[in-house]
Amino acid sequence: MDSAELDALLTREGLELLESLGAVASTADVARTVSRLRAAGHSPELVSAAVGQASLRARAVPKFGEFASRMLFTRAGLEQATRMSVSAHHAHRMRTAGIGRVADLGCGIGGDSLAFAAVGLGVLAVDADPVTATLAAYNLAPFRSPDGPAVEVRAGQAQEVALDDVDAVWLDPARRTAGHRETARVAASDYSPPLDWVFDLAARMPAGIKLGPGHDREALPIGDAGSSRQVETQWISVDGSTLELVVWTGSLARPDVGRSALVLRGDAAHELTAPADTADEPERALGAFVHEPEGAVIRARLIGDVARALDAGPIARGIAYLTGDAATTSPFVSSFRVREVLPADPKPLAKALRARGIGTLEIKKRGVDVDPAALRRRLALKGPESATLLLTRANGKRLAVLADRVPRA
Repeated sequence: MDSAELDALLTREGLELLESLGAVASTADVARTVSRLRAAGHSPELVSAAVGQASLRARAVPKFGEFASRMLFTRAGLEQATRMSVSAHHAHRMRTAGIGRVADLGCGIGGDSLAFAAVGLGVLAVDADPVTATLAAYNLAPFRSPDGPAVEVRAGQAQEVALDDVDAVWLDPARRTAGHRETARVAASDYSPPLDWVFDLAARMPAGIKLGPGHDREALPIGDAGSSRQVETQWISVDGSTLELVVWTGSLARPDVGRSALVLRGDAAHELTAPADTADEPERALGAFVHEPEGAVIRARLIGDVARALDAGPIARGIAYLTGDAATTSPFVSSFRVREVLPADPKPLAKALRARGIGTLEIKKRGVDVDPAALRRRLALKGPESATLLLTRANGKRLAVLADRVPRA
C-alpha cells in the first residue's frame, strides 16, 4: 500500500466500501471484485486499497482471529506480525512484572501493542514507516480512550524516542528489507534498529526483544540465572511451528530462569524452564517409542529434561529424536509408537509399504539428507492403511522406522 492508496482508503467512502466487500480469499475473488468495482466507477487507488485490504483480512484470520475483520494491514506487516495467541502471553508477562506503560519500538501494524493495550497497559507505539504507523494508529483506535491508559502512535526512528515516561520497551527489529509488499531477509548486521543499540538499551531498562528462532545463540545477551545481569531467553512454538525467540531483561526476566520453551497448541499453553541449558541423556537403542521434541524445546536446549521425564534418550548424538520403552508422552513432544524397522533404500521400502497396504504416509526426517516429497513420488503409495515413517540415522546407518502417532497428552 502506498500513500495514495492509504489516502483513498481512509475516507468515509473508502472504509464503507471495504466493509461492504467481506472476505476476498482467492485470486479469482480478487479479479472478480476488482472488475466489479472498477465498472461501478470507483477510482483505481480506492479499488486497489479496498480489495487489497479485504484479501489481507482473510489471510490475517489465523493470526488475529475475529480482530482481523476490523484491522488494516500491509502484506509485509502481516507476515511479520506476532500472532495474537503469542502477543497475549507477552502482554501478560508485562502486566505481571508491574509494567504500567510500554514503548513498542518497531510496532509494525500494531499487533503486540494491541495485546498490551488490551490488558490495560499504556502504550507508545513507534514505527519508522509513516504508512505503517498510520495503519497501527487505526488498529489501536479502539483503545485510544480518555478513560483508559494513554495509547499513542508515532512515526519515527526508535533511536530518537524519549523513554522517560515508560517502564519497559518491546523491540521487534526489522529483519527484512523495507517495503509494504515483497521483502527479503537481511543479515543480523543490517537489522533496524541495529542490534548493538537494541541490546544496549535492553541492558539499561526492562525489555522484551523479538527475534527469529534461529538467531545465533552466541550473539545473544544470554545470562545464566543468578548472575548480576538478569536475562531470560524464551523460544516459542505454536501448533508445531517454532515462530520466535524473545530475550527478556531486567524485571521482565524471571528469577532463576535462564532458558524457557513456551509451547502453544490451540488454547493450551505449556512451558518448560531451567536456569541454563540442560545436560542431554546418553544415547539409547531404538525402543518401543520415538519422541520428537517441539522446536522451542530443541532451540532452548532443554531436551535433556524432556528425555528424563519420558525415561528416554537420544537415538543418536546430535539427532533430536528420543527413544524409550515407557508408554508415556508429554506436551513438549510428538510421540510415535514403533511398529517395525523397514529397509531404508527406496525400492525395498516401497515394496514393504505396498505389502502392508499403506497408501497414506506421513514422512518425517532428522539427520538424513532426504527430500520427503521426492521420496513419496518414488514410493508410489497405494492402499487403505496409514502410518508415519521416521527417517533418521543411528550407529552410522540410515534407519527407516514405521510408526503410529500417539494421541497428545
